[in-house]
Amino acid sequence: MRRIRFLMYRHRSRSTNRAFGLLLAFNAGAINAGGFLVLHAYTSHMTGFASQLVDSGVTGSRTLFLSALGAICAFTAGAAACAVLVSWARELRLRAIYAPPLLLEALLLLFFGIAGTVTLAWPTPFTVPMTVLLLSFIMGLQNAVGSKTSRGSIRTTHMTGNITDLGMELGKWAYLGLRRREQSPLVHCDPERVTRVAGLIAMFLLGGLVGALGFQRIGFICVVPLASLLLALSMPPIARERRRAAFCWMRQPAKPTEHH
Repeated sequence: MRRIRFLMYRHRSRSTNRAFGLLLAFNAGAINAGGFLVLHAYTSHMTGFASQLVDSGVTGSRTLFLSALGAICAFTAGAAACAVLVSWARELRLRAIYAPPLLLEALLLLFFGIAGTVTLAWPTPFTVPMTVLLLSFIMGLQNAVGSKTSRGSIRTTHMTGNITDLGMELGKWAYLGLRRREQSPLVHCDPERVTRVAGLIAMFLLGGLVGALGFQRIGFICVVPLASLLLALSMPPIARERRRAAFCWMRQPAKPTEHH
């Protein structure tokens, strides 16, 4: 419980970052896989859209170009929103500086779960429905939160880096096994790194399974429990910050009255 309580706080530990990363990876997997069933596009990473942007420029497809540009712009805007909210929280000297962006993500997910069918009909200048832009914004926001909390060491919305890290560690173990050495001064295996990235991959896959089944059987409303979980994590720290600010204000000494 103590670890859960401090998930949003400025001062962090490896175990806190790991627990937070597993939660965000599950969330990203669910939204990414489930969203694909509805939108036929993966929104948790921008690699495909970046390639689509270039390919459409060569082929001259205006529709593909605008759709890729819209997704990339929305993802970028989400990451920028996270930076703004965290910077604002730092300026206010809040301890739970990551609660505001997570609260925003929860509210947007809640809106997506309740009004997702409606947003599919909203046209945009980017030739894709508002739903695609909304999910891209949410994933950009979450990716920035995970990156800032772990200083870039934990990636939650895309698994390319995690699978690469896992493959490198397995390669080191294989090399030492072939050389029949338990350790080497030039080759260092990191069991903690293997555990971290394997956990992130597993949670992303589990979230993808849950999201795909949820979207397939009950539709957009399946993300409401995910939004509720994020609300449950972000609201209590914000409430504590409000009480702490009120307490500090009450303890401030009154200014002396000037007599003329």
